[in-house]
Amino acid sequence: MKRLWKYFLLTCMSVLFISACTSTKDSTPETKTEKVRIAEVTRSLFYAPQYVAISKGFFKEEGLDIELTTTPGGDKTMTTLLSNGADIALVGSETSIYVSLQDANNPILNFAQLTQNDGTFLVSREKINNFTWDQLKGKDYLGQRKGGMPQMVGEYVLKNRNIDPQKDVNLIQNVDFANIASAFASGTGDFVQLFEPTASIFEKEGKGYIVAAFGKESGALPYTTFMAKESFLKDKKDIAEKFTRALYKGQQWVDAHSPEEIADVVVDYFKETPKDIMINVIKRYKEQHAYATNPLLEKEEWNRLIDVMKTAGQLKEDISYEKLVHTEFANNVIKK
Repeated sequence: MKRLWKYFLLTCMSVLFISACTSTKDSTPETKTEKVRIAEVTRSLFYAPQYVAISKGFFKEEGLDIELTTTPGGDKTMTTLLSNGADIALVGSETSIYVSLQDANNPILNFAQLTQNDGTFLVSREKINNFTWDQLKGKDYLGQRKGGMPQMVGEYVLKNRNIDPQKDVNLIQNVDFANIASAFASGTGDFVQLFEPTASIFEKEGKGYIVAAFGKESGALPYTTFMAKESFLKDKKDIAEKFTRALYKGQQWVDAHSPEEIADVVVDYFKETPKDIMINVIKRYKEQHAYATNPLLEKEEWNRLIDVMKTAGQLKEDISYEKLVHTEFANNVIKK
């Protein structure tokens, strides 16, 4: 009887021990996932490292759940950020300068660079075998939004080629950013400045022909960066650094892999774009070093941006690199 009682007690203790261990394991809180809302200025293969970082799970590895929204045009993207419709904006650095000129109490800071030169291409309605920039003179030129990065870089390049965009060409700027491609396809303009993959699709369909790359002409500058309110970067410092680390992984992955491999990873973001077009576009961007290989925005690039804006007549005084560029997170993830 004593032996049976001892056996019963041991069995009960074992059950209690196992239950306690199971209870402790089950009650362990799961890793918290933080949602981060991104507003991107357009959907383009120009932003391949971002889509790679999402698709490869680099943001998830950092505990971040990315909610990506496309808000066509720099003005709409910045409005979305300022009105708290997004935590982070992917847009041209010039937008942060425009906000700072309004004496914003909560300035918009550039904290991670994605692209390091212009991603647009000059497309001609007619096929030109030996294009020279002076062939633009006297032609209808369908440009981008006044004060936006594509238009300012376009004017910067034209002036460097001794072409006055206000006098030597018939500059058309009354078309909304989202409708520029369709306007050209409908017959507006002899030349147009387009992003990829639209430029290559037009070429394949015979609607236009790529004759020059603005990125090769302009030099390195912070064409597209991730930016956020100063308050967000202070209050959500941990999230901002995790975000930058995930982006860096995406940039390194793109730098190390072929256009074919990259296209396979980002295909879900461009379901209507033929695979051969995607590969060709990515190859073109890689060859002109459009993709930044790390998130650090360099001072020399910032100074070129200031020069571009001054040349376009959109900026009268310098805006210091230290005022609007936050390098802490980029430096940290690169070092680690």
